[in-house]
Amino acid sequence: MYARVSLVFGNPALSSFVPVTYQPKRAVGAISCPIVFDGRVPVGTAATFFDTSSTLFNADYVKGANLKWSQMLQFPNVSGFRFDGNEYEAIEVTLRVGLQFASDSSTGPGTSDVKTLHLSVKQDAERPLNLTHDYLNVWHETADYSADHFMLETDTIIGSSGSDKASWKILNRSNQILCTVKVYNSAGTAALTAATGALSANISGNWQFQIGLLKKPTGTSDVVDSGYQESNLNEGHSYGRLFVEDSAHGCVTT
Repeated sequence: MYARVSLVFGNPALSSFVPVTYQPKRAVGAISCPIVFDGRVPVGTAATFFDTSSTLFNADYVKGANLKWSQMLQFPNVSGFRFDGNEYEAIEVTLRVGLQFASDSSTGPGTSDVKTLHLSVKQDAERPLNLTHDYLNVWHETADYSADHFMLETDTIIGSSGSDKASWKILNRSNQILCTVKVYNSAGTAALTAATGALSANISGNWQFQIGLLKKPTGTSDVVDSGYQESNLNEGHSYGRLFVEDSAHGCVTT
């Protein structure tokens, strides 16, 4: 069975997706577009803040039963990400938890026009991922849980040789390696640049963005009900500068 943690924060009709690599030092960047969902964590935030109804994320999704967010979230000792500056810090999800923006709904502000999702990621060297498995790091899930409009993965995709398991891959809802949204990225502290053109996407069944880890099992084609997961999982992924901005008029912060 799969192990799932995710930060769920919106139901935008997404036409732009912006992954960016981990920034090795405090990176200064001004956000130039209106923010729809803001998941940046202010420096000094207590872990118990995420147990409350006033948190940045939906307090009900996605975590194991009878667990508190403060028991599972980590504040990694890493430098800031682009657009975080000195005001915000990274947060780490482990394979027990995930988050959803508090204002997220199927009829919320993220469901119309064009939206751009920003995030930075860094793998935790002390909680390394087992890349012989298939991991979703970012995805946009339909309301009936039957499909994902897009997925950002770094892993061994089920049925593949795993030769590219250390590479980032963006897949569409048919698991084709195809960018169905416009993608920007950057290395280090460089400004974002377009990696693709704007390509049409099938976003029927709109629902929510999810940021975190969904680890699929090996040895099965039925990832929900069967398969192998090693015991004593201890894996984590750090995220920074999490926000969704309004790009209806072509505005994209780079």
